[in-house]
Amino acid sequence: MKNTLTGAEIVIECLKEQGVDTVFGYPGGTILNIYDALYKHQDEITHILTSHEQGASHAADGYARATGKVGVCLATSGPGATNLVTGIATAFMDSVPMVAITCNVAVNMLGRDSFQEIDIAGVTMPITKYNFIVKDITKLADVMRRAFTIAQTGRPGPVLVDITKDVTANSYEYESKVPDPILRQEDTITKEDIDVALQMIRKSQKPFVFVGGGAVISDAAEEVRAFAHKIQAPVADSLMGKGVVDGRDELYTGMVGMHGTKTSNLGITECDLLIVIGARFSDRVTGNAAKFASKAKILQFDVDPAEINKNVKTDASVIGDVKTILRKLNTMLDPMNHDEWLAHIDRLKEMYPLRYDKTVLSGPDIIEQIDEITQGEAIITTEVGQHQMWAAQYFKYRRPRSLITSGGLGTMGYGLGASLGAKMGCKDKVVINVAGDGCFRMNMNEIATATRYNIPVIQVILNNHVLGMVRQWQTLYYGKRYSHTVLNDQVDFVKVAEGMGAKAYRVTNKEDFGPILKEAIELNIPVVIECQINSDDKVFPMVSPGAAIEDAFDSEDLKI
Repeated sequence: MKNTLTGAEIVIECLKEQGVDTVFGYPGGTILNIYDALYKHQDEITHILTSHEQGASHAADGYARATGKVGVCLATSGPGATNLVTGIATAFMDSVPMVAITCNVAVNMLGRDSFQEIDIAGVTMPITKYNFIVKDITKLADVMRRAFTIAQTGRPGPVLVDITKDVTANSYEYESKVPDPILRQEDTITKEDIDVALQMIRKSQKPFVFVGGGAVISDAAEEVRAFAHKIQAPVADSLMGKGVVDGRDELYTGMVGMHGTKTSNLGITECDLLIVIGARFSDRVTGNAAKFASKAKILQFDVDPAEINKNVKTDASVIGDVKTILRKLNTMLDPMNHDEWLAHIDRLKEMYPLRYDKTVLSGPDIIEQIDEITQGEAIITTEVGQHQMWAAQYFKYRRPRSLITSGGLGTMGYGLGASLGAKMGCKDKVVINVAGDGCFRMNMNEIATATRYNIPVIQVILNNHVLGMVRQWQTLYYGKRYSHTVLNDQVDFVKVAEGMGAKAYRVTNKEDFGPILKEAIELNIPVVIECQINSDDKVFPMVSPGAAIEDAFDSEDLKI
């Protein structure tokens, strides 16, 4: 049945078609018609008013990563739209399905430098999977539907829909449609490629599995775990691949790359076959790409053919949905025996454990306490820096979609907004955002969003009074010249948090953190826990820029 609706009402109906129950945004002049329509449907779609549009984009991103659904954010024209740019770029780099809806000035005002006019479609073209500008109401519903399909199909990504204000005010006939199913990409998976993969796996004596974010996106955790155990191969992951393999699994060796474990880095260096599942060979993973897995044949599974031979040359590949690829392989493979290889990997684990000073309050200690108290079942969001790496190293993620972090873009200020989105999408989960003091300053205004809606996220600040990761590089490579990285000023995060309505604590010794975290979880309200740690704590192991990953060093190596 067709109804005559305004463009703004058509937008809302299309969101309802797609099963959208939560959106994040900030109103303004050009998007007022959509907000007026949203007001009439507030019982069907929850809108979270963030403190800043960037917070809305990060919340939509966090919602998408935590749930696997499409995240949606809204912003008005001009500065409202440009404030989404960092969040859109963050989602683009990490292949997050997101639809950003902006509104622009009316068609007859475009190109006139009108108040708050910006060509947001042009601005975001390099950082979206696709974008639209809608100037004709007759095309609006189809564009909205296409945006959601594109965001989810194949390798996911953000899509921007910019709608002129007159389109939101005009009327047109609307007829509801059931969304087309999102199909897994299987047509590119060929028998020839599968046969080559089988031959390489069966021939290998020292296989190693490297898991990236693509395995999370395709919900392939069950297949990856079965595959690794069937072929008896150790497994490492990237930052984006956390939780695909349980951090407590005997085959798991930890993260690989610049701050990966020595076991993972040496294992990949020594293996004769590296099986790469949904990973893109980031420079933070490979180190010196020419020396990465130099003794191994490389077999890559990925949905995006553009990732094959982009950063590292592969010997064979299978293109398509990795869950489907692994299902095929698992039915064709017989159980294999690589006991000698696994025994060698176990010896590396014993020789090169992660180490830190356990007598004082520190980043690693705090993360281990969070892991122990939540039994690895919390959703951890992070900002970017030392705390992010500690969260990757010391929390044993039990399942995918439980580490939500900006990997590709490395966006400081991402985690708090993302934690709000994650909690809105997964209300039964404990959600903890881990931040450094530098990152927390960037978007700490979103604590006000948490308290406005009583979204019970826990914000843990590892306060070392410096920009920790930058300082670490300055210590190691810049002669301890700490240029503009010291933050030892008068900002009191506890007072700031209390001023925005949150419960706040300050922790200065390791014995107090655990009881305070338990209390915060029980309170089920927005809580900020500021932890004072040493300014010179470092993330180890580390691979120097341009070095091979096998040359990872830690604090013990620096004593030599």
